[in-house]
Amino acid sequence: MYQFFVEPGQIQGREICITGGDVNHIKNVLRMKPGEEIALVNGADGKEYRCEIQSLEEDVIRCALRFVKEDGLELPVRVHLFQGLPKADKMELIIQKMVELGVYEIIPVACKRCVVKLEEKKASARRTRWQGIAEAAAKQSKRRILPQVTDVMSFQEALAYAADMEVKLIPYELAEGMARTRQLIEGIQAGQDVAIFIGPEGGFAEEEVAKAADLGVEAITLGKRILRTETAGLAVMSWIMYRMEQD
Repeated sequence: MYQFFVEPGQIQGREICITGGDVNHIKNVLRMKPGEEIALVNGADGKEYRCEIQSLEEDVIRCALRFVKEDGLELPVRVHLFQGLPKADKMELIIQKMVELGVYEIIPVACKRCVVKLEEKKASARRTRWQGIAEAAAKQSKRRILPQVTDVMSFQEALAYAADMEVKLIPYELAEGMARTRQLIEGIQAGQDVAIFIGPEGGFAEEEVAKAADLGVEAITLGKRILRTETAGLAVMSWIMYRMEQD
């Protein structure tokens, strides 16, 4: 069954209206017809609305609510990925796969060793594209929320943003002790906000790791092998998913 995201304002009693780019996709790509069933997810609260298409108009598709389905598909923790800006299209791959694995939010971070430097105008356009990739991945993986990609932050801004999160982890190639990594990840509890800081291709500068440590961010190791920036976050997210996935 096809799934799309809607905003609370599109839900009006037992009628839900689909607008924007999804209208063209449903009408001209999927070629759906009145009477077909569709899943609409409220990105604000994660509720899934099973609906029947009533009419396909020029700029809106009107659907009739059949029933609301709440099935706990989201992880019981909110994982925030603070991703150092990588080169080329690696960020797109990272966003796609992290959304599939259950990430709650993605924060691009301009670190000291980032090769990529985004100007304000270019950063805005890139964020729009990244958000589109997040939405497509959320639809494909049947997510119940639409993870957001924020504006690019400086490393200091990212630390401030994560200040009140209960768990803050920064994989670092000079960190040691896999037992400590296991302890921290296995200690994550339902309802917590978890910050994961991943460095760019060149890794984090020593002063960045030191600043993070001063604010309670724990440096962890991911094993004896050096992981690429597009792999490290996936490794941590997979571990958290395995640890927290409910039956």
